[in-house]
Amino acid sequence: MNIRVTGQYAKAWLKDWRQFGHRQLPRHCPICGFHGLFIAAGHPPRWNARCPNCDSRERHRLAYLYYQQAGIGPGKGLKILHFAPEGFFLERMKGDPDYICTDPIMPGVDRREDMTALTFEDATFDIAIAHHVLEHIPDDRAAIAELFRVLKPGGRAILSVPQNWSRIETWEDDTITGEKDRVAAFGARDHKRFYGRDFEKRLGQAGFEVDVFRMPPADEVRFGLLRDEAIYIARRP
Repeated sequence: MNIRVTGQYAKAWLKDWRQFGHRQLPRHCPICGFHGLFIAAGHPPRWNARCPNCDSRERHRLAYLYYQQAGIGPGKGLKILHFAPEGFFLERMKGDPDYICTDPIMPGVDRREDMTALTFEDATFDIAIAHHVLEHIPDDRAAIAELFRVLKPGGRAILSVPQNWSRIETWEDDTITGEKDRVAAFGARDHKRFYGRDFEKRLGQAGFEVDVFRMPPADEVRFGLLRDEAIYIARRP
């Protein structure tokens, strides 16, 4: 066990020793190869969420597994537009001339783009990636339409959002403005909605053909993934 992991375990133990109970299973991180107990992340904390070696969370590992399966990486000749890039993928793509990353506040990105009014020409990109971004956008339908516009025919938007799978329809209410109210309603003070099972339909209304990527249940356990997390592959015909 390296010094970093030992330190992370010590901090996690002091915060909540119960997460190391005898019922906890070792997990495997596909990003860094670590095998052992994962630790809590989030507020309120989710046990078995964070790799103590590379700090990846559940959605980072799911994204990595999809990128590996789909062959998305440096030197592939794919023009990629990435919103709020994951740290591991940003590092992996460094120096690739076809990769553009953007975020309104994150340091080290290439552009400061408004997702609802992108500055790129039509049919510019092969791939657009946005994990847990659309729930922050006031007009997410405009953002989805922009993704459709800047993708080439056959291009893919790779998307994930927080979802309440027990609800058919997305819940959004512009009258909910207080920070505490938004946390209670949508899960975070800067979220504009909580998506339901109709997210796929919302993508289809913009013209996309949609597939859903999930790992088999046994792999959700093995890699410490969320049971209610999916990646949507929206293809422009």
